[in-house]
This record gives sequence, structure tokens and C-alpha cells, in this order.
Amino acid sequence: MKILVTGAAGFIGMHLSERLLALGHQVHGIDSLNSYYDPALKQARLARLTPRPGFSFERLDVAEPRTVDLIRDGGYDTVVHLAAQAGVRYSIDAPLAYSAANLAGFTHVLEGCRHGGLAHLIFASSSSVYGGNRRLPFRESDSTEHPVSFYAATKKANEAMAHSYAHLYGLPVTGLRFFTVYGPWGRPDMAYYKFAQKIVAGEAIDVYNHGNMQRDFTYIDDIVAGIVGLLDKPAAADPAFDVMAPRNGTSWAPYRILNIGGSNPAPLSEFIALLEQQLGRVADKRYLPMQAGDVEATYADTSALEALIGPLPRVGLGEGLARFVAWFKDYHGG
Repeated sequence: MKILVTGAAGFIGMHLSERLLALGHQVHGIDSLNSYYDPALKQARLARLTPRPGFSFERLDVAEPRTVDLIRDGGYDTVVHLAAQAGVRYSIDAPLAYSAANLAGFTHVLEGCRHGGLAHLIFASSSSVYGGNRRLPFRESDSTEHPVSFYAATKKANEAMAHSYAHLYGLPVTGLRFFTVYGPWGRPDMAYYKFAQKIVAGEAIDVYNHGNMQRDFTYIDDIVAGIVGLLDKPAAADPAFDVMAPRNGTSWAPYRILNIGGSNPAPLSEFIALLEQQLGRVADKRYLPMQAGDVEATYADTSALEALIGPLPRVGLGEGLARFVAWFKDYHGG
């Protein structure tokens, strides 16, 4: 296949591109290489990809209208759209960045796919869309009407936008709700990475909601396996869809939403203890109230995804953090 990966210099984008190349696919990557976090890390990820046969790259922000032409004229079989302005907390301070990247940018991707006659668009949504929902585990059919961050609102909007294109133009679209992805080459704005940096530096870590939180941590290999497993399974109309009793996540159109997560939520205290163990240091913990835009717990029901592609690898949290810390020490020279 000839595949476009947006956000190719990102955490998930790099790992996915490596796997696709190893499987013999042709990959063209685009990325804005912006400064939301250290661009040197993005450049280092990109340096792993550029020598690989079958990989090409150009610097491009999906918020730029020429993204439409790139996709329309590229002859791609599939687009995996991972480029976005990420981060729940940053969206509180800089919502306009999310409007440009996540709303205008996604519109450009949809338009390019429509005019390019793409066989399949896979795009990144987020567990954040479940917002104020308290029923666990989260299922794709659950309500997502109450986002608690602007980031989550843009991802919910992406799902609605994708459905309109599936209905109007027959574009097969799959949205994946990612649950707390972690691992080597990860994002420095994520809690596990920030904790590691502060613990190594002997600085206090901020533990929100006084530690009374759970997250469904998902190792990067599980995410990549899920995406790869869906490449040749484009979304199709659900013959069981009932317009008189519609369910979220499926449709009469070639559209679906799928959870992809570890399905084994861990308390924040357990996560910190495992990270301390791998780093060989005890964290100085500063307990704080819940931060705006955050939720107490996430937990993915992945039965719909696994019915399509089979079981995910399920790398355990202890093993996953061990791999992350080994990379962290090597990358940061410690």
C-alpha cells in the first residue's frame, strides 16, 4: 500500500511508520515540527525514518490548505491522520491552536481524501471525548455529549465531521479513541515523561486529585498493532444499524468509532511506584486538587476492535515502563 501518515514525526506517527515500512508499505509522512514540545525530539524521531527505503517526508502543517492538494494528488490507498494539537491542559490556555490544527486541519484531510478517492481514512480520536461519563468501561456506544476540555470537544467534532463525509461522499472512515498512550520516544507533555524527568532531577512531581485517579495506560505497540490490523478493513455500513434507535460509534454510512486501550486501568499510585522502581529513585510527591479538564478514570472496552482484528498484544504496565525508562536513560544520557 501507499500510505500517508500525518504527524509522522510524532510519537505514534514514528512508531507506526517504522512498522509500516517493515511490512513493505510505501510511506509518505508530513509533520509541522512545531514547538509545542522540544522539536529536537521530533527531529530525532524523523532521523530514524528518513534513511529507510520506502519513506519520504515533507514539512507541512495540516492547517495549511495545500494539504488538500497533497492528499488529492498523492495516489494514496490509505491516510492515517495522527497530526493534531494534543494536550488536554494546554487547550485551556490556547484553544485557538486546537481550532486551527484539529478543526481546520481535519477539514483539509477530509477534503483531500474525498477528492482523492481514498479507500480508507483512519484518524486519531481520544478517550477524552467520554468527558463527564462515569460508567466504566467506556464503550463506543456511550454518550459523549459532555466534554470537559476544549481538546475533547475538537476530537468529538472530528468524529461528527468524519461521519458527515462518510454519509455524503461514501468515504470509509475509522476513528480510533486512544487511551493514554505511552512508551519509548513518547511525548514530554505526558505525565509519565514529566514524572521521569522530575524524579531524575530530584524535583517534586504534581499528583492531581490527591492521587485518586486511574488511567487505562496503553503501550505504543498495542496502538500500532491496532492501526495496522485495520489497514485492509475499511469501514462499511452497519447492516444492523437502526435509525429509530441509533447507537454511537456506528452508522448506515461507512463509518465506525473504535476504542483502543489497555483495558486494564491502573491507579496513579501504582503507576508512580512502578516508575520509581524502574528509575531506582523515590519521588517527592506534591498532592494537589483535580485539575480543570481532567477526569478521574478511563477504561476502554476494546471488544469491538478485537472482534475485527483479533487480540491486541497487551504489553503490561511494568514491562512497558521498563522499556520506556531504558529508552529515557539512553536518550537523555542518564
